[in-house]
Amino acid sequence: MLAELKRLMVGQPLATEQLAHERLTKRIALAVFSSDALSSVAYATEAILIALMAAQTTALGYATPISIGIALLLITVAFSYRQTIIAYPQGGGTYIVSRENLGTTPSLVAASALLIDYVLTVAVSMSAAVAAITSAVHILEPYRVELAIGLISLVTLANLRGIKESGRIFAVPTYLFIISMFLLIGVGLTKLILGGGSVPPAPAPAVPYVPEELQTLSFFLLLRAFAAGCTALTGIEAIADGVPAFQKPESRNASITLVVMAVILCSMFLGTTVLANAYHIIPDGSLEPETANSQLARMIFGNNSVLYYILQVATMLILVLASNTAFADFPRLSYFLAQDRFLPRQFGQRGDRLVFSNGVVALGIFSSLLVIAFGAREQSLLHLYAVGVFLSFTLSQFGMVQRWRRIRTPGWQRSAAINLLGSLVTGTVLVVIASTKFLEGAWAVLLLIPIMVVVLRSIHTHYVAVARQLSLADASPPTAVRRHTAVVLISGVHRGVVPALQYALSIAPDNVTAVYVDLDADATARLKEKWKQWGSGVPLTVLPSPYRSLLRPLMAYIDEVDAQYDDDVLTIVLPEFVPSKWWQHLLHNQTALLIKASLLFSKGKIVTSVPYHLEG
Repeated sequence: MLAELKRLMVGQPLATEQLAHERLTKRIALAVFSSDALSSVAYATEAILIALMAAQTTALGYATPISIGIALLLITVAFSYRQTIIAYPQGGGTYIVSRENLGTTPSLVAASALLIDYVLTVAVSMSAAVAAITSAVHILEPYRVELAIGLISLVTLANLRGIKESGRIFAVPTYLFIISMFLLIGVGLTKLILGGGSVPPAPAPAVPYVPEELQTLSFFLLLRAFAAGCTALTGIEAIADGVPAFQKPESRNASITLVVMAVILCSMFLGTTVLANAYHIIPDGSLEPETANSQLARMIFGNNSVLYYILQVATMLILVLASNTAFADFPRLSYFLAQDRFLPRQFGQRGDRLVFSNGVVALGIFSSLLVIAFGAREQSLLHLYAVGVFLSFTLSQFGMVQRWRRIRTPGWQRSAAINLLGSLVTGTVLVVIASTKFLEGAWAVLLLIPIMVVVLRSIHTHYVAVARQLSLADASPPTAVRRHTAVVLISGVHRGVVPALQYALSIAPDNVTAVYVDLDADATARLKEKWKQWGSGVPLTVLPSPYRSLLRPLMAYIDEVDAQYDDDVLTIVLPEFVPSKWWQHLLHNQTALLIKASLLFSKGKIVTSVPYHLEG
């Protein structure tokens, strides 16, 4: 039953040979890897406006020059990552670049920052998607958390079906959003031009957004607004991380997709910010806030126009898709870390649909917990956002500088200069973001990153220790078994015990003992009589248990036998009957499982289960 349900939801398993056919075209890859960056248009402009509102509405005009600065930063970072794609066609992005050029610790810092940021990406995107839809349908406002978790579940399921299939599912909404946004910008600019450069301002929200502490316009305030708007750059590294997912030639197709994405993102971000200033959009600070993009769309398209609702639905969908970028890259980064033994090796295994299923599921769980913790409020989560991204940006670009200095290929100076500029710019932005957002929540990310590094190193230390202890370097060749001692643990005398006794007698014909724990005097007396007939001459040891404990007397007896026959190979034989239906296991006490779990950590003992299969 469970297998059929899994097949229905996830799809039929794919053979390993089909992995090459799961590669993405540029058109589908744009939907898979660019949706995070493109979706930032839905909240980046609003984040700038909210930051500027600390100096009242007179400061909102600074949003346009700030967005131009961010756009220039975006172009710089995009060109820097294009260098990375060409240099590392095998993918891995920031982690691989840092590992090969900066060392283990910087690579783990970069990986930790990205893993945290991918979780935040999903939480922010889903929360913003819910905000987009509740702006249009206010009745859904009380169900923000439930809606966000439902969306996370749907995207998780889609990604479990495979990257190519999820890309096809999400391609249409991505292009619908792009078309809708360019239509909004086009119509908005047309109205602005026809109005002689002036249009009636948007009606102010009932409760304009006002930060807790009013400040005068200052350089620090402008830096805060700039830092807030830098969320527009989140996700730009995704294409460099996922190069292997592209069709051949991978690096060429990935670099083209990156350029296309950068051009689209710059155009939409600048256009939205210019229009928000032109139409005098003011952030909504009510309990049921309307997004800045929603206010702008109402002004341009009209309150109840079809185009307005199409844009809101498209915005919701692209924000849902934004999380898909994280679902594509989080499992892939986890795979690289698992290969290097910094994460559990389960993260390095592909599932039935040739995706890293454990990484997909882990991301879905962590992001859901974050959504619950923050009540699906994207503006609260944005304070945690972007720190990890810009830290990884800086490490990646500085790592590329070191690479060019090391290999010194023709034209390396130009390439190194591009990456050096990228590292200096992103490093500066990182300092700005960390300082301006530190007390607002960035401190949590800055604290969590070193904790993550310690965890990753601890996992690696464990795997190294296991490999050392399992190594055959100093081991002696196997020798013949001296003698077996077998102990058969029984809970009664039935058909399931007979094959267990037969097995024990086959490995230790001269030294087999059956053991039973006395929990009921009458039942024990009946068992002794039955054993005389069915025990095959094997001696029966009955262990008293005045406190009705099963495990304690068993473990004590096994330790005594082990000490008595120190030179023998001690085998504990467990008779088990296996029901024919999975649900029938719930009707039994699973005593054998408890015993095996207890003996697992007891050295020098072999535990063997002898199953007896029941018919349906």
